[in-house]
Amino acid sequence: MSKRDYYDAVVVGAGPNGLAAAITLGRRFNAVLLLEAAKTIGGGVRSKALTLPGFIHDVCSTVQPLSLASPFFQQIDLPQYGVEWIQPEIPLAHPFKDGSALYLHRSLEITADALGSDGRSYRRFLQPFVENAKPLMADILKPLRLPGNPLLMARFAFHGLRSLRSLAETQFQSDRTRALFAGLAAHAMIPLEQSATAAFAIILAALAHAVGWPIIKGGSQNLADALADCFKSHGGEIITGQPIALASDLPKAAAYFFDVTPRQLINIEGLGLTAGYCKRLARFRYGPGVYKMDWALKEPIPWKADVCRKAGTVHLGDSFGEIAASIREVCAGKVSPSPYVILAQQSLFDPSRAPAGGHTAWAYCHVPHGSAADVAKLIENKIERYAPGFREVILAKSVLSAAAMEQYNANYVGGDINGGLQDLSQLYTRPIASLNPYRTSTKNIYLCSSSTPPGGGVHGLCGYYAAQSACK
Repeated sequence: MSKRDYYDAVVVGAGPNGLAAAITLGRRFNAVLLLEAAKTIGGGVRSKALTLPGFIHDVCSTVQPLSLASPFFQQIDLPQYGVEWIQPEIPLAHPFKDGSALYLHRSLEITADALGSDGRSYRRFLQPFVENAKPLMADILKPLRLPGNPLLMARFAFHGLRSLRSLAETQFQSDRTRALFAGLAAHAMIPLEQSATAAFAIILAALAHAVGWPIIKGGSQNLADALADCFKSHGGEIITGQPIALASDLPKAAAYFFDVTPRQLINIEGLGLTAGYCKRLARFRYGPGVYKMDWALKEPIPWKADVCRKAGTVHLGDSFGEIAASIREVCAGKVSPSPYVILAQQSLFDPSRAPAGGHTAWAYCHVPHGSAADVAKLIENKIERYAPGFREVILAKSVLSAAAMEQYNANYVGGDINGGLQDLSQLYTRPIASLNPYRTSTKNIYLCSSSTPPGGGVHGLCGYYAAQSACK
């Protein structure tokens, strides 16, 4: 039960964006309530034992470069609230089936040296973005506005608006380097031949050197708990286990903020949204889903390439062509027979994730939107290609199909963990093209989920900018 009859603001959904909106509003108003349908807060940053007791797994997001780069999170002393960042010296390894591998080291120079003939080109290309990562991210991670750093953004746009295929083929000679960049750009979950896929690769590579790809000690849930503590320290109130199906389920308030996707917002009865606005929201496009796996292991993954044993994240795809084909097939509604796999190894750097001697592994691949297909064998076959004997170290496993991901978290429509397709035409016009994309057709109702700019990722900025727009 809520403590008051009336609130200055009510936020629905306690994922990173809902928490960010609540904190921002709580700094301005005295009475702010945060409602969460699940029994625990966190949304995409929940952690729990999915396999065996004592093995802590991140249910969705586990590696957090955007959190460190987020202008909103930089306003909060997260270590004060118990967040401890762990930085693998090698953020990313990309192995090949012959036992070799490329990698991103925290050092731009070391990475460039390891790239051989492409090293000079890599250093020259990435250095301006690495050295100016903070202003670059401040401009990228916000609604579409005039940039604060026009020359830097012009340079980024010149390269980033290209397709990853075009960028890779003109910047690099080696197919291995091109495969490395394909793995980075594939996080966008759209075909690598499409415009602006290069931007995703540039951002992730630059962040690896500028801020790292950290994990959170003890699990990503600690970030959600820290944000909740910050919110409550300003007098905020949180109620869990409180789904909202009707407007009448909400307490009275001056303003409402929804950390939900357009489909869910439309389905809440009684909000007074206009028919025209609902029709526009209904045209919002969702992207491919993910098939997620977690393992409890009796020892580390037996990679053929030693550098993988030192990497927080590993991308699995033997060539540019293999990765690009995997993404194309998924976007065409087909299960790829050789899926591109993103894998994280938290326990190599955070012993608290598993009992003594044990280890955890986390991975997902892309699958068609809403797919209920079981692709566990395909993922494990892919890992075995680069780590023979992987299956022999498995103690237990947990799987979530794309359909099950949506059952777990309603914001993952069809298993889409980005809150909607992130192609060029929808990235900054989400959920609709508008000067204020957070406002709905009802004066005091706002959308603050990753279905608004700047989109998916654990940065809290969708909630922050939604709250800012209301405060103005």
